[in-house]
Amino acid sequence: MRWFTADGYWMSRLILQRGLAAIYLVAFLAAALQFRALIGSRGMLPVPAFVARVPFRRAPSVFHAHYSDRFFAGCAWLGCAVALALLAGAGDEVPLWAAMLLWALPWALYLSIVNVGQTWYGFGWESLLLEVGFLAILLGNDRVGPPIVVLFLLRWVLFRVEFGAGLIKIRGDACWRRLTCLDYHHETQPMPGPLSWFFHRLPAPLHRVEVAANHGTQLVVPVLLFTPQPVASVAAVLMIITQLWLVLSGNFAWLNWLTIVVASAALDLSPLVGDRDRPAAPLWYEVVVLTVAAVLVALSYRPARNLFSRRQLMNFSFDPLHLVNTYGAFGSVSRVRMEVVLEGSAEPAPRADGAWREYEFRGKPGDPRHWPRQFAPYHLRLDWMMWFAALSPAYARPWFGALVERLLRGDRDTLRLLRRSPFPADAPPRAVRARLYRYRFTTPSELRTTGACWDRTYVREYWPPTPAEPPVPEREP
Repeated sequence: MRWFTADGYWMSRLILQRGLAAIYLVAFLAAALQFRALIGSRGMLPVPAFVARVPFRRAPSVFHAHYSDRFFAGCAWLGCAVALALLAGAGDEVPLWAAMLLWALPWALYLSIVNVGQTWYGFGWESLLLEVGFLAILLGNDRVGPPIVVLFLLRWVLFRVEFGAGLIKIRGDACWRRLTCLDYHHETQPMPGPLSWFFHRLPAPLHRVEVAANHGTQLVVPVLLFTPQPVASVAAVLMIITQLWLVLSGNFAWLNWLTIVVASAALDLSPLVGDRDRPAAPLWYEVVVLTVAAVLVALSYRPARNLFSRRQLMNFSFDPLHLVNTYGAFGSVSRVRMEVVLEGSAEPAPRADGAWREYEFRGKPGDPRHWPRQFAPYHLRLDWMMWFAALSPAYARPWFGALVERLLRGDRDTLRLLRRSPFPADAPPRAVRARLYRYRFTTPSELRTTGACWDRTYVREYWPPTPAEPPVPEREP
């Protein structure tokens, strides 16, 4: 069936597949480098304990069949290898059926990781990567044209990402309706970037323009994705520009980059690169794609209904395979920034005003003189969860005590997640505490005077001083 494919979108598919492979590579790399302290067998939220209480049908994962840290690491590094091969174009060098299996492998591996990742993997971009990754299995390779129905489903994903985010803002915090949210957002976002200070200091009228433009991009432009070309391409370009603006202003893991990759699938680049005539797709491929697409359209009923619900859910998966999800961000915006600062003491009996030394995280604010850095699309999971911990201790209750315990032990896997520890692993602190501070960006004059981009004020104790367990004395023979 010649109507089944859109040969003019071969370059759009190429951009999407290469971009998706690059994001898969980053995601698996983050999993391989961070999992031991977070969800390893001796981690803060161990996978073995999770799979023991959660059945396979609720969280499908290969780790229900077997788990060891070595096996998890092998899966993560295998995912890196497959993603790297796909990035190099391996999917176009094999038969169509093999390409589909090649794209299915990183999807299945990352699904297995997300479904046992617990709170560390509870972010919307995890589901977005899995949903887009599943559609990539159906996109085919260079031997067939891109299936029109899959291109439509990719636009449907992009629509839900943008339109859902726009609705959650309008329904949520009043500052979005008053166009004032960006008076606070750049300062209070989870992980500011190197330019966030400058974005925060933009004039207030420009912030109003930014918010108004954001509403237009998220509430009006997504509808244009389903109009004829070149209008759909213009809509996609506007979304890409908006996402690049967000990339410059903060660190949101691969959310913005993946949204850009998905938007590229809506671009009609044939006037620039021309069409490519390919043989008709094999019948078995058409049957598989149309059947799976019909299932995905049926599953889309719940997220579509959610968009128009007064109780709209944000970043929610309606099925354990994360096939069709709902998205959104910043339904409410914090007016002040709170940060949890961890400190350790080497004193045998530490006093409140004693010599406490501060742990430094890689991405989250700590030392007021330490300028934020760019980490996205790489995801610093512990740093992000520390932001949630500052919002409410309830977010941190399942894992914060385990974090303190691991610092008291000088656990090397945990210390590798930090930028700097004031104590070597072989000489851990005698006690650890956590204090809550209010942070704000300095004014231009304060920055010139002090060289610090942050100013912080002590608020209260967050976690009381916790001593290390005294060593058990050896019994005399």
